[in-house]
Amino acid sequence: MKMKAVLCGCGAMAKGWLRALQANEELRNAIDLVGLVDLDCATAEALAAEFDLGDILIGTDLPDTLQRCDADLLFDVVVPAARHSVAATGLSHGCHVLSEKPLAASLEEARDLVQLAAETGKVHAIVQNRRFIPGIRRLRRAVADGLIGDLTGVHCDFFLGPHFGGFREAMDNVLLLDMAVHTLDAARFVSGATPLSVYCVETNPAGSWYAHGAAANAIYRLSGDAVLTYRGSWCAEGRPTSWEGRWRLVGSRGMITWDGDSDFEVTIAGQEPGLLHGFTTLDMPPVPDEREIHGHASVMIDFVRAVLNGTRPETSSDDNIKSLAMVMGAIESARTGLPVDLQIKE
Repeated sequence: MKMKAVLCGCGAMAKGWLRALQANEELRNAIDLVGLVDLDCATAEALAAEFDLGDILIGTDLPDTLQRCDADLLFDVVVPAARHSVAATGLSHGCHVLSEKPLAASLEEARDLVQLAAETGKVHAIVQNRRFIPGIRRLRRAVADGLIGDLTGVHCDFFLGPHFGGFREAMDNVLLLDMAVHTLDAARFVSGATPLSVYCVETNPAGSWYAHGAAANAIYRLSGDAVLTYRGSWCAEGRPTSWEGRWRLVGSRGMITWDGDSDFEVTIAGQEPGLLHGFTTLDMPPVPDEREIHGHASVMIDFVRAVLNGTRPETSSDDNIKSLAMVMGAIESARTGLPVDLQIKE
């Protein structure tokens, strides 16, 4: 029997969810989308029409819709400010919940949701779709295999100038809260390390079309005596990085560079005499599991399998809160001008 799902939040982000749901056979066989909820009925109706959802139930009241649909799952695609209310409603109504990132608008709200998921015994996971792509999975495998020795540094650059319009352009801390969380979560996954502290400078550069915090530079101290640096801007016109950023991993034996797309280079110390020893090029390992590289679909499949099998999804909220702590620590450091201890527990 299929699980019945309600999707709350029918704006542009919801389209990525529905494309994944309709395109993937495993998801189609496991899920029956039975309800849409949005503050604006017309928005939900337009989404239903675009994706040919037929006579799906459409409502503006989430508790009522969950009850009328007898929902098993809630797909939470609302703006960050509404995340806690919507996710808590779903968990309290007995639904397993898959939420857009970020997990919450504050660590306090995030801790409350993690606790509520534990109390209700429901799966609660976050869509960190950018860790479910070939490049990130290959980087993680290379680090885990010790290809460049002990990891000592992870360095990520992210420079784009997207003109979204809408809620992002009015957000505080827009880069850190809405986009950097992807890179920071991926870096935590790739490194396998625990973030210990952060120092961050956040700015809203001249020419920015965002209200606040369109650029940030952060340095994280990681377990294992490693360092993560993040340099980013969402108002950087000109030649951009990819949406995944540009990465350099430094290890005790060598380095890996990645352009955020398909261009990798793995180099280790060479044997040349003199000041610089040159380098030798190695092959980058392949993707370890082809099922883990499909972005939204892979996150949703991981979530569905966890619900059906009673397992813990990779992006479970009790793990994802560590990525949110990296973001909130950077915001606090930028506000105070001081380093912040993250106090993340493994």
